[in-house]
Amino acid sequence: MSAPVTVYGPAISPAVARVAACLLEKDVPFQLQPVDMSKGEHKSPSFLKLQPFGQVPAFKDHLTTVFESRAICRYICDQYADRGNRTLLGREEDGAVGRAAIEQWIESEAQAFNPPSLAIAFQLTFAPLMGRATDMAVVEQNQAKLAKVLDVYEQRLAESQYFAGDEFTLADLVHMPNTELLASKTNTVGLITERKNLSRWWDEISGRPSWKKVVELQSVPRPSKS
Repeated sequence: MSAPVTVYGPAISPAVARVAACLLEKDVPFQLQPVDMSKGEHKSPSFLKLQPFGQVPAFKDHLTTVFESRAICRYICDQYADRGNRTLLGREEDGAVGRAAIEQWIESEAQAFNPPSLAIAFQLTFAPLMGRATDMAVVEQNQAKLAKVLDVYEQRLAESQYFAGDEFTLADLVHMPNTELLASKTNTVGLITERKNLSRWWDEISGRPSWKKVVELQSVPRPSKS
């Protein structure tokens, strides 16, 4: 019997990995439905019904479909609140203040961390896989932008164990896919390791069973299609 939750897209995609990590933290069974972007499957009429912008991931359960990885993660936390890790979006007793403490760092990830870190990862990891030349000018420009963001993160993580306080939350989880790329798939790991608090944070959260499973999923060869 198939899982009631389906995530559309390849595990190697940082956005797909973000959703998979959330589902694993919540102990929600799911299946990954491959989308061959090299063949344009993400632009097919059937996929565009799930994701109107033709990007991955798309998410479907017995109630609805959702697109955009951070929105999907919020939905998972709310819809499956009684499953797995119940404090990814804060503790009920902390109310709006606790939720805001998490949301501000989720927004920081989306607006400040994701653009330069993804640009670096694309140039150093994905472009070569696609047969494209790496543009080192783009890498250097975005390393400078990212360094400023990471300096803010370093200060924050000197004050608390995790971004939103002393518990692992969605604020930390959303950062994991791109940080994994920086730490393991490019030559930019120094951006993490040269900042002791950021390095401590990454060592802790990258060892979580949910994330180890995501890394395993990313290492599984994708099935070939004729």
